[in-house]
Amino acid sequence: MTDMRVLVIEDDAEAATYMVKAFREAGHVADHAADGLEGYSLARDGTYDVLIVDRMLPKMDGLSLIGGLREQKVDTPVLILSALGQVDDRVKGLRAGGDDYLAKPYAFSELLARTEVLSRRRPASSGAPTSYRVGGLELDRLGHTLTRDGREIVLQPREYRLLEYLMQHAGQVVTRTMLLENVWDYHFDPQTNVIDVHISRLRAKIDKGFDVPLLHTIRGAGYMIRDGAR
Repeated sequence: MTDMRVLVIEDDAEAATYMVKAFREAGHVADHAADGLEGYSLARDGTYDVLIVDRMLPKMDGLSLIGGLREQKVDTPVLILSALGQVDDRVKGLRAGGDDYLAKPYAFSELLARTEVLSRRRPASSGAPTSYRVGGLELDRLGHTLTRDGREIVLQPREYRLLEYLMQHAGQVVTRTMLLENVWDYHFDPQTNVIDVHISRLRAKIDKGFDVPLLHTIRGAGYMIRDGAR
C-alpha cells in the first residue's frame, strides 16, 4: 500500500493524537483539524486521499461538513468515525455523502484497513501538479513534505495550505481576500490578524537562515512567493 494522505477531523485532542500517530507509524501522512470549519477548509482542495470525520464537531457538524464538500464536487472518500453507532445514525451518515461508517470504540487495525480500501477506490487525479518549486523551495504534494535546499521544513496544516496556495500563484500578487476565501474559506473579513500571524510564522520557517527571501509582502496589495529578491 502506497502512502496515503489522511486528514483526521476530530475535536477530541487525545483521540486525534492517537490516530495521527498511528497512521504515521503505519507509513502514511496524517494531519489533524480540531473543528468542522477547519476540517472543511483543509479538505475542500481535494489533496487528501481519505477524510476521517467525527459527527459531533464544533463550529460545523460532521454531516454538514461532508454535505458541503459534496456540493463543492470534492470527491475525497470519507470515513465517518462516531460514537453514534445505531443503524439510523449510520444510514444518515452514508446518505449525507459518507463512504464508510465505523462506530466508536474501534480497533485501529480495522480503521486502517477500511481507510486503505477507501483510498484504493479513489480515481487518480488528472492534470494537477504533484509538486511546486520556487527557487530551492519544493513542496511535494504527494508526500505532503516541504524542503528548501534539501533541508526539511515542518509545517502545520494551515501553514501548508497557505504556502501551497501561494506557490500555486508563484510570481503573482495574492491578496488578503484571496487568502481568506481560499485558505480559510471566509467570504467576509473577520477583522483579525490571522493572515499576518500565519504569514509571519511561514516566513520564519521558509526564509529564516537563508540568504535570499522568497516570501514577500507587497505593500498595499498582498503577498507574493517569487524566486529571488527583486
